[in-house]
Amino acid sequence: MKKKLLITGFEPFGKDQVNASWEAVSRLEDIIGDYELTRLRLPVVFGVAAEQVLAAAKVLAPAAILCIGQAGRRKALTPERVAINLRDASMKDNAGNQPRDEPVVSDGPTAYFASVPVRKMVDAVKGSNIPCEFSCSAGTYVCNDLFYTLRHHFNGTETGVGFIHVPYLPEQAPEGTFSMPLETIVRALSIAIEAM
Repeated sequence: MKKKLLITGFEPFGKDQVNASWEAVSRLEDIIGDYELTRLRLPVVFGVAAEQVLAAAKVLAPAAILCIGQAGRRKALTPERVAINLRDASMKDNAGNQPRDEPVVSDGPTAYFASVPVRKMVDAVKGSNIPCEFSCSAGTYVCNDLFYTLRHHFNGTETGVGFIHVPYLPEQAPEGTFSMPLETIVRALSIAIEAM
């Protein structure tokens, strides 16, 4: 019997008309390795994104949750090692919120490590000759807000929580900026999931 994986991507934000994270998540196979996937498209809104994942997880009871976000200036697929207890937005989210110097959880610890096997995931993707590297910062925007909230909620449980940032798609990338073809991102995510 396959384990359940809840995998999420984000709607477009800022000036972008698409979000590489959701474009890739929406194209993944329904079954990858040991996992049966359930997809969820999230708003780029502080707090709300996490609420939607928690509501879905309550119904699904997944073995793992893997959230995918877009980090347009990165030059590789970057599984995140650490979620920090900080909201500090350099731009407004899609609901107009722009928190500064706020905790994600008022009484939460400073940080959590991912509870999925990040090193195995990175090694597997790199082993397939796709640019992939560790990241120790999911930033302080909605991606980190989601990652931290989920790690806090599922801390001490058997539900694994991870976050992966993906680069821009070629059609999004400003001239001179690294991008990754959609089919490569989909393949990389599939390899990372198999490695879990």
